[in-house]
Amino acid sequence: MSFAPVRLRRPTDGDGLPLNQLVARCQPLDRNSVYCNLLQCSDFADTGIAAEDAQGHLVGFISGYRPPQRPDTLFIWQVAVAPEARGQGLALRMLLALVARVAGDGVRYLETSISPDNQASQALFLRAFERLGIEHGTRTLFSRERHFAGEHEDEVLYRAGPLADPLPAATSKEPV
Repeated sequence: MSFAPVRLRRPTDGDGLPLNQLVARCQPLDRNSVYCNLLQCSDFADTGIAAEDAQGHLVGFISGYRPPQRPDTLFIWQVAVAPEARGQGLALRMLLALVARVAGDGVRYLETSISPDNQASQALFLRAFERLGIEHGTRTLFSRERHFAGEHEDEVLYRAGPLADPLPAATSKEPV
């Protein structure tokens, strides 16, 4: 099986609208406003990564940020992979490349929240934690009843780290 070539790079403000359109195609991801996506691609570009195909179309994106109270932590907000780019390990490649980039800037821990029914995201992050050689723990971050009035599943926080110094070689193959 051959995989379509994909280039990983830092997001730019030109990715805002394509990101919004990509997320719309990646159900059940929560769609944000185009303005929010523009901010993710500009103000938060250092903690995001874009994947484009040979024609320059956005086929993958990870958005994240560093919580002000925990600047040594990268919180992954959303992982989107276009349906036509799935099954190629793109999400893991993007995540490991992003971690390699931010680790050089003082990030030692990874966090994300995943709903209990999202087995694909759970598998992705567990593979990444294994590849990075880091332990993780979980706890309910936002409760279905308390925070979502019963209209959304719990959001479970996954926190992993500390990252090794240096990172395993598998995370630093592509400059992004």
